[in-house]
Amino acid sequence: MNEWIDILPEQIDDIIQIIREQYGYDFGDYSRASFTRRVKHCMQAASVKTVSDLQHHLLNEPSFFNWFLQTLTVNVTEMFRDPIFYKALRETVIPRLASYPIIKIWHAGCATGEEVFSMAILLKEAGLLDRTRIYATDLNPANLEKARRGIMPLNALKEYTANYLRSGGTEDFSSYYEAKRDHVILDSSLLKNVLFSQHNLVTDQVFNEFQLICCRNVLIYFNKTLQNRVLHLFYDSLVPLGYMALGMKESLLFMDVRPKFDTIKDEAKIFRRKS
Repeated sequence: MNEWIDILPEQIDDIIQIIREQYGYDFGDYSRASFTRRVKHCMQAASVKTVSDLQHHLLNEPSFFNWFLQTLTVNVTEMFRDPIFYKALRETVIPRLASYPIIKIWHAGCATGEEVFSMAILLKEAGLLDRTRIYATDLNPANLEKARRGIMPLNALKEYTANYLRSGGTEDFSSYYEAKRDHVILDSSLLKNVLFSQHNLVTDQVFNEFQLICCRNVLIYFNKTLQNRVLHLFYDSLVPLGYMALGMKESLLFMDVRPKFDTIKDEAKIFRRKS
C-alpha cells in the first residue's frame, strides 16, 4: 500500500513540468487522480520517500526516468481480454473488413502487445491476415520492444486459452505459440504484418487512414479535454464507416464526437464512424 506517501497537487504539477521540460512527455491532461496514484506506486517501488528525492532522480538520472516511465505507463493487458468484445469483432466487424482489398488497423496504446496478438489470430482464422497491416503504437518504448518479441508468461496461458474459447475460437490455441521454460513465444508468422512504433496520443497527429481503430482501456487515464482530443484524432484517422473500439468502462457519452458515430455493439463498446 502507498498511503504513507503524501503528494500535494502543486507537487504533481512540478513533476509533470519536469517530465515535460526534461524529456518531452506531457502528462498535463492525464487524469490527476490516476496520475497521482501511479506516481505514488512508482515512489513505493523505488523506495523513494519524498517528492524532492523523486524530483532529484528525475532531473539527474535519465536511466531512472526510463524506469519511471515504464512503471508509470504500464497497462494491464491480456490476450482476448473481455471475450464478449472479441466475439463481437468476429461476428460483426471482421466480416465487414473482408470487403477491403487492403485492411489497415491501428492499435493505439498497445502496451506489451497481447491485444495485437489476439487481433492477428482473429484475422488469421478469417483468412484476412495476409492482406492486413496492423499499426501497433504506444508511448512507452520498453512496451514496444517486449511486444515485438512476442513473448508472454507461461503462467498466463491457461487464462488466455479460456478467453480465446469464450471469444468463439475453435482452433487449437497452443498452435499459435511455442512454449519455453517460463514463457511462450508467439508464432512469428502472426506478426509479419505488424508495425510496432512509438506514438504519443497527447501530441502526435494523424499518420494513416484505418478501417478499424482499437484503443481499449487508455482513455480512462485521461481527463475529458484529452479524451475529446484523442477521439477527434481517431475520427480523423478512420475511413467513412470505419470502426472504433474502446474499453469496456469507456464511453462516447458527453464526448464532442458522439454525434459523428453510430453505436454498433454497446455491450462491446464498438462504434462506427458515420459517412
